[in-house]
Amino acid sequence: MLTAVVAVGGAVLGCRPSSPALVVGDAAPEFVLPGSDGATHRLSDYRGRVVVLAWFPKAFTGG
Repeated sequence: MLTAVVAVGGAVLGCRPSSPALVVGDAAPEFVLPGSDGATHRLSDYRGRVVVLAWFPKAFTGG
């Protein structure tokens, strides 16, 4: 089971506002994110593997 919580600006990605809040141990909801490599990544593409998401705001990164 893949367990993850992805928070950006205080919101959990992939959850609708009416969705119940995630708690530790919950399975991560499916989500799709654009990667810095230009590809689109779906959480389900990495099932059974460890997934670490690094998010860097554009501010202060020169990007």
